[in-house]
Amino acid sequence: MIELSIAFVFGLLFGSFLNVVILRIPKEESVVYEGSYCYSCNSKLKPWHNIPLFSWLFLGGKCSFCKSAISVQYPLIELVSGLIFTVIASQYGLSFPAFLIAMSFLMLLALSMIDFKYKMVPDSLNILAIIFAIFGAWNLQGLMLNFQNALLFAGGFTLLRFTLSYYLTSSIYKAGLKTKTPWNRHYDRTPFIEAMGEGDIMVAATMGALLGVKLTLVAIFLSALLALPIMLLVMTRSKEEQKVPFVPFLALATFIVFIYESPILAYIEANY
Repeated sequence: MIELSIAFVFGLLFGSFLNVVILRIPKEESVVYEGSYCYSCNSKLKPWHNIPLFSWLFLGGKCSFCKSAISVQYPLIELVSGLIFTVIASQYGLSFPAFLIAMSFLMLLALSMIDFKYKMVPDSLNILAIIFAIFGAWNLQGLMLNFQNALLFAGGFTLLRFTLSYYLTSSIYKAGLKTKTPWNRHYDRTPFIEAMGEGDIMVAATMGALLGVKLTLVAIFLSALLALPIMLLVMTRSKEEQKVPFVPFLALATFIVFIYESPILAYIEANY
């Protein structure tokens, strides 16, 4: 119980910093050199304003200076980060590999929030997620296996991206041929269709390092199931509104599969 409490507190602390990362990286602001401040009145926050989870509760969700509402994102990210650390500590105890694995999931959490809010996936966080995942091994053999799995799924997603993009672009090109006239037949203005973002490829590498081959395939399938209702919901909307960030679903599926690793593997081995 003491170990889990320690893990939860560590998760809260890192979650507090994660809020800074989520807010500042998309704005290209430093996450190190400038102290925390209110985004409404620009007042510098006092140390007691930055106590994870509790400050938001004690302040009633409002800035101590201008009384502007503080986004509920702050306590939620801190709480989720604490739960991530606690769950991983419950499985692997307080160890350095467990810490690196938890940090990898925190990077996925930050990527999910940024992708959801800004439709962007920063390479800096993606690289950190991969590094934490690869080095979250208990021995050199495990580290090499994590690296191998990361490369495997990065390559697999790259190939999938190229194939789907080629197919979609070719389909539009062939459809455009029907509208060609003697005046424009020598001009090809077919746009290249990106079927998948580069950020998704790097997230796939992190998934491979964290889960291994079998479980990553399960996580990819689960992420598609989680995203399906949202995709069906936005199909009737405009093209811009149809763009659904996929990183949050990949990250959520990865964490679910990681938690239930043993029963999932047992089911796979028993039935396949």
